[in-house]
Amino acid sequence: MADKGKSNYESQLGGLANKLKSTQVNTPLQEVLPVAGAKKIKEEKPEEAQLNVWIPKDLFKKLKRRGLDADMTLKEITIKALENYLSK
Repeated sequence: MADKGKSNYESQLGGLANKLKSTQVNTPLQEVLPVAGAKKIKEEKPEEAQLNVWIPKDLFKKLKRRGLDADMTLKEITIKALENYLSK
């Protein structure tokens, strides 16, 4: 009786496998179109060089606090400070 149930299960399983193999999958395709009126803006960034300096720890902490308050990175603050200094 157990053998009959097992063979019936195997035949059903085999039938399902054959059915899956013969059924064609209809995957919907989505067409991707560019947004109308959108312009490609390519922002040119100046070439960069690395600057490594040692500064007093207290000054560094103030710089970090100012960056948090102004929502600016250390890089942005440093660039702004150097540009301001050199423009004088």
